[in-house]
Amino acid sequence: MSPSKRSSSPTSASSSSRGDVRGAPLGRSNFVVDWGGGSALSQGFAEVIFPPFVLEGGARPPATPATASADAAAQDGHLVLRRGATGALDLYAWWDRARRGQAPRRRVVTVRLLAADQKSVLMTWRFRNARPTSLAYSPLLAMEAGVLMETIAIAFDSVEME
Repeated sequence: MSPSKRSSSPTSASSSSRGDVRGAPLGRSNFVVDWGGGSALSQGFAEVIFPPFVLEGGARPPATPATASADAAAQDGHLVLRRGATGALDLYAWWDRARRGQAPRRRVVTVRLLAADQKSVLMTWRFRNARPTSLAYSPLLAMEAGVLMETIAIAFDSVEME
C-alpha cells in the first residue's frame, strides 16, 4: 500500500482525530453538554456527574472519597447535570411536562470532553432516550454570597461512548 493510501479503522481514525497520545490522562474541566433542548450550546453546565455503568445484576462500585460526595441520583444510575441558574426555565419546562404526565419528547444527551484547545473532542458520551427524573436548586442563603445552582437528574435507556 502506498503512503498516500492508508486504511482507516475506527481506532486509527479516533486516535488521529483526538490528537493525543493514548494512555496519557485526560483533563476533566473542558466539556460541553448538548441536552437535546434545541440548542447545541452547553447551556452553561458546570458539572456532569456520570452514574456508574453497571452490568445487569452487577454490584455497584464502592464509594470512594472522590465519589462519596456524588449525588445519590448518580449512584442510582442517573446522569446528573448542574449549572448556575440564569432564570431560564428550559430545564424546569422539560421536568414539568414529565411531572404532569405529558410525556416530554425523549432526548439524546451528549457530553463531549474537549482538549485544552477547547476544539478537539477527546471523548463523547451519548445518553439515549433521556428523560428528567428530578430538578433541584441549591439553598438560598442571605448570609453568604454565591451562585444559585440548578441540578437535573436524567434517566436514560442506554449510553454509547466514542
